[in-house]
Amino acid sequence: MLNNGTLLLVGCGKMGGAMLQGWLDRGLKGSQVSIIDPSAQADYMRPFAEQGVRAVETLTDLGNSFHPDYVLFAVKPQMIEGAIADYQSYAKHGAVFLSVIAGKTISFFEEHLGAETAIVRTMPNTPAAVSRGMTVLYGNQNVSKEQASVCEELMAAVGEIAWLDSEDQIDAVTGVSGSGPAYIFYLSECLAQAGVDAGLSKELARKLADTTVSGAGELLRLSDDSPSQLRINVTSPNGTTQAALEVLMADDGLQPVMSKAVAAAARRSEELS
Repeated sequence: MLNNGTLLLVGCGKMGGAMLQGWLDRGLKGSQVSIIDPSAQADYMRPFAEQGVRAVETLTDLGNSFHPDYVLFAVKPQMIEGAIADYQSYAKHGAVFLSVIAGKTISFFEEHLGAETAIVRTMPNTPAAVSRGMTVLYGNQNVSKEQASVCEELMAAVGEIAWLDSEDQIDAVTGVSGSGPAYIFYLSECLAQAGVDAGLSKELARKLADTTVSGAGELLRLSDDSPSQLRINVTSPNGTTQAALEVLMADDGLQPVMSKAVAAAARRSEELS
């Protein structure tokens, strides 16, 4: 993945930890990875340390002689504001910077790290925690093909990846896949409540809804059929499913509501950027 290069992971929370585990599972040597995280000495970090990963609490703990080949920021937006300038020395030594920070554009990093710095902005989503994530990437003009290939491998450790043609597309991506898991979770909530309204107990309704949503998702992942075809496959003419779909597919049904939701998320993403 990195050959003999080194990687600095800034932030080892749920997303950072999922990526790190994915890298180690794919054969990356722990000795190639260093972590900066305030919880570096916490018990949950011990398995990483046992695999050779170096974990420290602050940047200064790494020492002046440390110069990573790749730096991946996996912290909350407010945490990078006052700290980004501290990484300029790594940029001067040719490090490639990846970011999974929502709302922070390529220009933000170029402004603080230098216009010649190689920067890749990514947008993963929370299923990355179970290696079923969807991550899009966009790199500036300083990223070489070789560097882009490494970045691709790093993000593929937690799911599927795709490159964007324009950074502007990230707002729409945020509306679809970035925020998308929440829509699916809410769908399961609504389906369970509909079961309760139809006379089922809360426990049974939730089990039916959650299992149906997760099972349908797995069928979609494994099937060669399109979502439309899978829908057709389960819909008998004049049957129960058709009766329900006539409601969901009406002019005021699910599609216009979903389009409005994605547009709202995209607008908010643009505002945050």
